[in-house]
Amino acid sequence: MNLPSSVQPSTRIDDVMRLIRGRIAARSLTPGEKLPSIRALAASMQLSTSTVVEAYERLGAEGVIRSRPGAGFFVAGPLAPLTMAEIGPRLDRAVDPFWVSRQSLQADDAVRKPGCGWLPPDWLPQASLRRGMRQLARAEESTLADYGTPLGLAPLRQLLARRMAERGVEASADQIVLTDSGTHAIDLVCRFLIEPGDTVLVDDPCYFNFLAVLRAHRARIVGVPMTPSGPDLVHFERAIAEHAPRLYITNAAIHNPTGASLSPVTAHRVLKLAEAADLTIVEDEVFADLEPVVAPRLAAFDGLQRVVQVGSFSKTLSAAARVGHVALRQDWVEGLVDLKIATSFGSSQLSSSLVLQVLRDGSYRKHVEGLRLRLARAAVEVGGRLKALGIRPWLEPQAGIFLWCQLPDGADAAALSQAALAQGLVLAPGNVFSPTQSAPDFMRFNVAQSQDERLFAFLRQALGRRTR
Repeated sequence: MNLPSSVQPSTRIDDVMRLIRGRIAARSLTPGEKLPSIRALAASMQLSTSTVVEAYERLGAEGVIRSRPGAGFFVAGPLAPLTMAEIGPRLDRAVDPFWVSRQSLQADDAVRKPGCGWLPPDWLPQASLRRGMRQLARAEESTLADYGTPLGLAPLRQLLARRMAERGVEASADQIVLTDSGTHAIDLVCRFLIEPGDTVLVDDPCYFNFLAVLRAHRARIVGVPMTPSGPDLVHFERAIAEHAPRLYITNAAIHNPTGASLSPVTAHRVLKLAEAADLTIVEDEVFADLEPVVAPRLAAFDGLQRVVQVGSFSKTLSAAARVGHVALRQDWVEGLVDLKIATSFGSSQLSSSLVLQVLRDGSYRKHVEGLRLRLARAAVEVGGRLKALGIRPWLEPQAGIFLWCQLPDGADAAALSQAALAQGLVLAPGNVFSPTQSAPDFMRFNVAQSQDERLFAFLRQALGRRTR
């Protein structure tokens, strides 16, 4: 479909700007060197001269180039140190908890991301987002310009309280604090509840950014083996006795990366052990909307006494609208809000208002229902193709984005991921998720991002196998 004419020029302007920035980054244009003339560049790119003029003006405003009246445009100097990310993927970075995030976030549109943790843009409710932004353009001036309140947009918090009640979690709007993202929510909770050197329990494997955040807080990380129904209770009890942890961070709804779901028996026992040890639990439920049937919630059983629940809408709505939330006991709210003011001052009214507009739109629930079905079909398709290569899912998840798989013949997932990067594929090797580095032959596949034939051609060649 053709874009409206009002949209096309900005895209073409961006194309010109990317071209010039790329030439400067690659040193084909050096400080003080004259840029191609406006007419010459317009002709070579088959653009109007006005488009090139606008691109050059914007680059000039950024300080990338300079105009000399009567002489043309020249590269400003000095250049920043050469950054390989500007001209190609970094193949030499260590495979650590930041590896998948760095590679996925820095990759251009030509790179496929079977290892990333989010959905492709065309899987998200673009029409609802655009409709919400049009409505937001007519909002009051304060929404467009002012800081938000410390707790965050009240109508959105009220809506979140109703949504949480549908999953059995009783929380008033005043027990919910909006944040800039789910990661920001976890960061704030860690700032609030732990000190450097405190021990924190995580699942093994767990979401790799839990490990990254905890390392940033200088916490001591102890992994508890994951089972299809939750953490291994024998190891969980032993870890509490041996390490006296301050926190336990987990996913209750659709575990990342395994796709497991917490069972009622495991949830009950975990809460009993936590109560005896005065252990606080942080329950991340960022994938909650992808559940066809609601799994047990630790926060529901506990009543938000020693469980803090965090979430966001980056997986089902938009990763660009950075809105997360924390639900916690009432007497902790003020302290957490003080930390929020100290670190980010206030919530984004723009992002919060956009999320509210879309959630109020009746199409959101239909979008989520369709998304569950689409993911289920993708899981069957991708899982079947992986099995044909000898790549075995650890379990068949009830829902969600991920398949946690073991590679054949003890293949090294890190080496495979490095090789894939050179082929324009970002994979997610198992040990980035494992605090004990016990998953060298495992890999997480995002089923929505794994339907490209290039992935299976690479795996076939790399593993030396043929499909049956």
